[in-house]
Amino acid sequence: MSAALGPILVINPNSSETVTEGLRQALSGFSFPGGPQIECVTIRHGPPGVVTQRHVDEAALHTAAVIEARPDASAYVLACYSQPGLDLARSITRRPVYGIQDAGVLSALALADTFGVIAVAEASIPRHLRNLRRLGVDNRLAGEVALEGSVSVAESGHGEESYGLLLRAAQKLKALGAGAIVLGCAGMSGHRQRLEEELGLAIIDPTQAAVAMAFGHLVTSSR
Repeated sequence: MSAALGPILVINPNSSETVTEGLRQALSGFSFPGGPQIECVTIRHGPPGVVTQRHVDEAALHTAAVIEARPDASAYVLACYSQPGLDLARSITRRPVYGIQDAGVLSALALADTFGVIAVAEASIPRHLRNLRRLGVDNRLAGEVALEGSVSVAESGHGEESYGLLLRAAQKLKALGAGAIVLGCAGMSGHRQRLEEELGLAIIDPTQAAVAMAFGHLVTSSR
């Protein structure tokens, strides 16, 4: 692999450094000697969580500005399940840009016939479903379940309370027939391994899935 290869830039479009640190921890096992570095960045003037459509649209412009300012990157990962600015980003760079919803869902479908999604909030689900129709895989969705109660993006991957909420949502999806479950928020990554062990189902961290795809592309394109 070329020594001049730039980093894989993982962009958290919300303002939570807690979420970004969780991404760093989830991706810590990906680096290897001679491979591209993984750099996780926070858009500090973004919303605390990308929840509403307005948040998504505003985050799209912020994300594009980061990409324009970092032409040294070899690939970009939009670390938000709503993939703010994915089409815009691809229009301003020739480098590969990965949205984590696309990557997470496609990874789940590589492992199971049907999949489920855990959303942070009910209001996010229609937006997620629109993208599944765009991908043409909505007919393989067993269901999408939102967390009960009020949990922020930053809280969704930390602590026993949020774990209990994720576990209940995952159990509902398993009962609906999901063969794999995608975490529908980048902030949930801290609970992935524990959920997978308890449920006996593949639990997909979509940011890990997107970075794995970026690695695969960069490795094969450099040979």
